[in-house]
Formats: sequence, structure tokens, C-alpha cells
Amino acid sequence: MHFFKCLGLVFQFLLVSALLLACDPFNTQLSEQDVTYYKADGAMAGPDKDTLEVMTWNLKFGGGRIDFFFDCFGDRVVMTADEVHAHLEGMAAFINETQPDILLVQEIDVDSKRSAFIDQVQWVLDNTAFQYALYTPQWKASNIPSDGLGRMNSGLAIFSRWPLSEGRRIALPLIGEQSRLVQYFYLKRCIQSCVVDVQGKEITLLNTHTEPYAQDGTKKKQLDVLFKHLQNLDSRGEDFIFAGDLNALPPGTTQTKGFPDSMCPPGEYEADDYSAETDWLSPFYQQFSSAVPLSDYQLNNAPYYTHTVDGNGSWNRKLDYLFTNGSFVTDSHVTYQSLEVGGYDTFGLSDHCPLSVKYPLK
Repeated sequence: MHFFKCLGLVFQFLLVSALLLACDPFNTQLSEQDVTYYKADGAMAGPDKDTLEVMTWNLKFGGGRIDFFFDCFGDRVVMTADEVHAHLEGMAAFINETQPDILLVQEIDVDSKRSAFIDQVQWVLDNTAFQYALYTPQWKASNIPSDGLGRMNSGLAIFSRWPLSEGRRIALPLIGEQSRLVQYFYLKRCIQSCVVDVQGKEITLLNTHTEPYAQDGTKKKQLDVLFKHLQNLDSRGEDFIFAGDLNALPPGTTQTKGFPDSMCPPGEYEADDYSAETDWLSPFYQQFSSAVPLSDYQLNNAPYYTHTVDGNGSWNRKLDYLFTNGSFVTDSHVTYQSLEVGGYDTFGLSDHCPLSVKYPLK
């Protein structure tokens, strides 16, 4: 992947020398303790409920349908504060209309140049009914000297009406084919984990966003680590709900390559050929319950698509998932491919659409 085309040779030499001396000059390294708790003013536990409305959504860091350089439709790198706020207002309108009890999101920024340094976790907490949140970084650097990215702090967040505890950041394998320099600045993908206590019932919540671009099998390694972790939770009798943008297709997907929104040239941000990955999610479906049953999806893929990078196109693949080792309420899943609220439509708010399902507490 062509990622650091703007770095000069002298800078590269100096930086690699520093890295070899075990320095971290740009603060990119992350640990298991890199989690941040948020709480709304006057926060209190949510109401008693029989079921939870659980939602997952990749927010595209408040970028809406702006054509960024990594999609190869345009060359944008940074947004104005007005642009970010407009997209966040649409997201808040949707959240306030659908009223999820727990929301697990991917690609949310808290202190990034590209999103006008707006703390999006705090903004969502301030403008919705959520009382608590947990943030876990996947991409952090005081300055990324490429493509004008600059300061970056982006990752995963879990929003809840009830207190969250036991937050952890569980590292996933890095891309082995990357040079040490690129790997230093690139995303450090992880599993975000915490526990929510709802009316005395403890549920482990897990959230992730796996690698879309690696060509060396890194995504499969990340999925294997994730599956083993879920198996371990299940074997210990711990109830869990897992959400994520897995950048993988369900078994039985009819189209696995040749997507019309794939504009990047070979070798740059390729994420459009899943033909060698058709069974990678099979273990998840075989052992755990899916929000969208695999049988429903295989009958007709299109109603469950959640992603397209083309803001003038249509949803064309399913990359977003909710699983549990318990059960979801039958036929309660909703893939919000289009819902207009307050002048905003879900299609215009991100390159992913939300997925929700009901989870019974009793």
C-alpha cells in the first residue's frame, strides 16, 4: 500500500534510527490501559427494561459522504468544523429517533486534525440520551507526516445508558508486510472490551474494526484472535454482545469481487476482492447467534448490505455485524439503509449504515 509517499529520505533515515533506539517520538504506541471513560453531567443508570436495543455503526469519523483520498473518488484529507458538526448533528438526530440503549461505533475521532480536533465521543454524549461512554484508540499519533494528516486520535467507542467498567484494549496482529516505518504510523487495530451492568445482569461488550487493506493474511489472523477470545468468554460462561466492522463478507454472499465503487488503482487501498475469504466468518455463525440470521441473508443479500464508498451509488456489501453467545429477539434486526430524520438520511451520514437488534434481558 502506498501510504507514506511524502516522506523524505532524510526524514525516514532519522526516524527509523530513532525507532531502532526504542523511542516513540510521535506517540503512536498503545497499551491495554489505553481506554478513556466518559460520563454525562448528572449521569444516572438507565430505566428498567426487558430488552435492550443494541446498535453498531461505523461513523466514518464524521466524514459523511465527503470523497477522501483513501476512497480514490477525491483527494480530501481534512474537514472544517462546520462540516463535522453537520454530520454529527445528523447522527445525533438518527440516534435520538431510534433510541438505542447501547451503541458500539467504529471510526470515531477525539482529537484529530482531519475532523477539526472535535471530541466526537463527548459531542455524541452531550447531544443524545446516552449517559456513559468508553473510548479506545486504534490510530494515534502526535503528527503523521503524510498526506497532510497531522495529529490523529481515532478509534472505537461504546455508548450506554448504564455504567461501563473493566475497560480493556486487546491488541490485534499488525500488518506483517508493512515496513517498520509504515507500521509505526499505521493503525494499531484492537478489540475494545468492557462490562455493562443492566439491572444486575453483567454483559461483556466487545467492539472491533479489522484491517481492510492488507494482502498478507493479516485480516484472517485478526479474525482468528477475535474468535478465540469470544470462545474463551463463552467457555467461562460470560454473556457477551460483540459488534464490529469486520471487512469480511458472510458465507453465501453472491458477489465477492468486482464492486462498482472500487476506484483505487492496484496496490492502493484495495478492499474489493473477497473471493478467497468466503468462509472466514463461518466459525462465528456456527458457534454464536447473529443479529441477521445467515439463512435470511443467503436468501437475499441486498437488504442487509451495510457499506459502499460511492456517495452517488448504493449499498453493495455487508461488512457490519452483531453477534452474541446468548440470543437476539427473533426478527428484531433492522439494517438502516435509508431513514430520513430531521433532513438527514442515513445514506449521507457515513459509508456504512447502522445495524440494530433487540437483546432480551430475561
